Amino acid sequence: MTLARRSNTFFPSFWDNFLSKELMDWGSNNFSSTDTTLPAVNVKETDDAFEIEVAAPGMSKKDFKINLENNVLTISSERKEEKKEEEKGRFTRREFSYQSFQRSFTIPENMVEGEKISAKYNDGLLCIHLPKREAVKPKPAREIAIS
Repeated sequence: MTLARRSNTFFPSFWDNFLSKELMDWGSNNFSSTDTTLPAVNVKETDDAFEIEVAAPGMSKKDFKINLENNVLTISSERKEEKKEEEKGRFTRREFSYQSFQRSFTIPENMVEGEKISAKYNDGLLCIHLPKREAVKPKPAREIAIS
């Protein structure tokens, strides 16, 4: 079985752009400031929307920030945790950790209804729904009568 990437000459698909270098600028848009591993991301395209899934187990929805500015969708997270064990006013054990990351995706101009983007976090998976504008949704094939 051969996988072939389909290209639409009128409206480039989000998937085509996602695989291009412009969309994935790893040098400046995607980083983890604490040298931790960036979460895995899945991108799906349907006829009506794009879906971005971010694997982030052990976090809560308050740990995330999602921002859309100038066609760039940025997902970031910052999490601090501190544990202390004291015995008679003296520390016997103190542990703390800090984790953060940022992932950015360039959204092709005029393809997504920015005001209707939604996100949901459940069971370690952050799902971001980006509905397509009506103008870029695929139209069903129609037969043209010959006169």
